[in-house]
Amino acid sequence: MRRPRRPRTLSGEEARLWAEIAKLITPLRGRARPPAPAADPSQATATLAPGLTATAAAKPGTTLGSKAGQAKPGQAPAKPARAPKKAAPPPIRAATAAPYQAPPQTPRPATGIDRPERLALRRGTLPIEARIDLHGMYQTEAHAALTGFILRARAAGHAHVLVVTGKGGPDFHEAFAERGVLRRSVPHWLRGPELRGIVLGFEEAARHHGGSGALYVRLRRR
Repeated sequence: MRRPRRPRTLSGEEARLWAEIAKLITPLRGRARPPAPAADPSQATATLAPGLTATAAAKPGTTLGSKAGQAKPGQAPAKPARAPKKAAPPPIRAATAAPYQAPPQTPRPATGIDRPERLALRRGTLPIEARIDLHGMYQTEAHAALTGFILRARAAGHAHVLVVTGKGGPDFHEAFAERGVLRRSVPHWLRGPELRGIVLGFEEAARHHGGSGALYVRLRRR
């Protein structure tokens, strides 16, 4: 024999709907409005999503049963994504060492001319192969002229040349005073960096070649 079915208790949502419908029903004369059926407390909380409180359900924009942003029971919250690792810089290779090159040797400064060679120049047995006269030139002009003369003489293969500077002196007219300056400057120019590698030595010339106002200059052969 089948047992009589036990009447099912309304859920909270069903009870609320029944109460709204009951308001629309007009009771018969002499009868009171039927009371709203009691809601089952266990059924009222069953409609809420697991882990969602009634306060959260009442907030606007909250969907019942939504699982967004909620971790599953027994599951740890997701870890934030790690930033991508930066690529390691390429290894620095050791530079290939250039072969050692010895610095060029600085030519020795010009010195005097050997005595036998100097005597031969004075006597004329050793010819003077070229000469230049710096009379009437100012320092800038004379310096350029002397440098060009020495370079051309060396290119021509000459070994002994004569440079005339003029004697000059404090008693000379101003126009001739530049000769005294040239007399003091020419030895410095012959020892300078432009001519140091070409001029081997120089000496004061003999009287018939200009004396103290001229110089014998010996050049390095090519």
